[in-house]
Amino acid sequence: MSNKDGIHGTNVNGAGDSEDKRFTEGEDEQTLTTRQGHPIRDNQNSRTIGNRGPATLENYQLIEKLAHFDRERIPERVVHARGTGAHGYFETYGKLGDEPVENYTRAKVFSGAGKQTPVFVRFSTVTHGKDSPETMRDPRGFAVKFYTEDGNWDLVGNNLKIFFIRDAIKFPDLIHSFKPDPVTNRQDTERIFDFICQTPESMHMITFLFSPWGIPANYRQMQGSGVNTYKWVNKNGDAFLVKYHWEPKQGIKNLTQSEAEAIQAKNISHATQDLYEAIEKGDYPEWELCMQIMEDGEHPELDFDPLDDTKIWPEDQFPFLPVGKMVLNKNPNNVFAETEQISFGTGVLVDGLDFSDDKMLQGRTFSYSDTQRHRVGANYLQLPINAPKKHVATNQRDGQMAYHVDEAPTQNPHVNYEPSLLGGLKEATDRPKPHQPKVEGHLKKEKIERTNDFKQAGERYRLLEEWERKDLIQNLVDGLKPCHQQIQQRMIELLTKCDEDYGRQVAAGIGFTMNDDGTYDMEAGSEITPSFGHFPIEGGSPLGSNKASDAVQEAEQKGHDAHPY
Repeated sequence: MSNKDGIHGTNVNGAGDSEDKRFTEGEDEQTLTTRQGHPIRDNQNSRTIGNRGPATLENYQLIEKLAHFDRERIPERVVHARGTGAHGYFETYGKLGDEPVENYTRAKVFSGAGKQTPVFVRFSTVTHGKDSPETMRDPRGFAVKFYTEDGNWDLVGNNLKIFFIRDAIKFPDLIHSFKPDPVTNRQDTERIFDFICQTPESMHMITFLFSPWGIPANYRQMQGSGVNTYKWVNKNGDAFLVKYHWEPKQGIKNLTQSEAEAIQAKNISHATQDLYEAIEKGDYPEWELCMQIMEDGEHPELDFDPLDDTKIWPEDQFPFLPVGKMVLNKNPNNVFAETEQISFGTGVLVDGLDFSDDKMLQGRTFSYSDTQRHRVGANYLQLPINAPKKHVATNQRDGQMAYHVDEAPTQNPHVNYEPSLLGGLKEATDRPKPHQPKVEGHLKKEKIERTNDFKQAGERYRLLEEWERKDLIQNLVDGLKPCHQQIQQRMIELLTKCDEDYGRQVAAGIGFTMNDDGTYDMEAGSEITPSFGHFPIEGGSPLGSNKASDAVQEAEQKGHDAHPY
């Protein structure tokens, strides 16, 4: 049958002409669609009220994309698979800086100076598998579960204070680009930079990640951050925008690429060992929790949107205010039962804490808990490591691996619904004054207005110490050298917008010279990378390294002959 009749012939999976391959108007073989066959006309922005949010539940494309992404690995986490953890406690100061903390939040975990709340913390790398080296260049997860008197609160963050993207609809694409190539099964910087060079808001994160900040020396001596913007709500229902920051009392230490490679040759679990041994000998690591806070609102006086997770709130305008400290003082009794099965979710908040319209936060709030139900099971919250350390009584029943029924001692076991006059569960009687933000606007799929993608990246480049800048440039050069020339040129263009010297240094390292008009050309005699459409046998290297192919050859050359047995 001819193509004009809408049948396209054999597909790559071997299906014959009987498979319907019709196209809608403006659609061809390369058109991105949902699994339902709907053409995707905007894959950059989720649907929100106004361009700042909040997102809406009928975001079918967003939810389908995230729900499938959450189920890509069984049972290993899709991201944050490599991790270690410890028990401890959080002790509140009862103040935010010099003010009573109750002025800003009614969350009980922060009230009453000296009060301690049990916690479990899981540190992790993001991209690589469960047994990957802890020296890899990668963001580190920093997730804290607070077992508070009001129920669990999960503060799920990273070591770096920002992220690559500002809209959760791009998260599966981001992670796919950082994961191993589906054909060669190895991480390839060409895939990474192919995505990054078309995502300008990533420049700030890339500047951190490819510098020594991309390889913390260990977990004890790294910072943590909630990354997203949240809200605090006080007893009057007034809300404040907040950022969470964990500052290590042990100091901060990072590694260069060459230092990390030397450590990796000796120990791929050095950070896990470091944390375990420190706690075993009583050298308990501590972090101070500091807050940045501003009035709720859009803040048009700023040159960035305070909900944009690719931005840092300037500390001179929004100082770090200490609110408490965390101490880790007990190792898990069993790694699988605790560290591997612990399940976090950004939607797990207690009264006095609330969500902002941060588009990444709203997507994560669906995705994280959805992942846990898939990975661990529908009753994951009945596991001891995940269960609240307080009264639990629900009408949720059954499902895979139901360990017990979460019913009250005097509850009528026949009644698993509410309301009921026959001895069922009742609603709580207290009524805290709710925070009721006004939401108004057209449903849109648009970027936020104040993107300002390059300013903070350039500022960060200039703030780095000389040795950090040197390592950053070398790591970017090593990662970009195997890439197609179009990708190299696009990255140089973006880095130059951050800082002229930044772009020039990377360009020179790759082999480009700058023209009088500010454009770049490949130096004569330099290797020209292939054009698009050619899929080379040799790909790029893992982040920061340019010696992956050398290692393959070296293994064969240095390998010692042996006789069969």
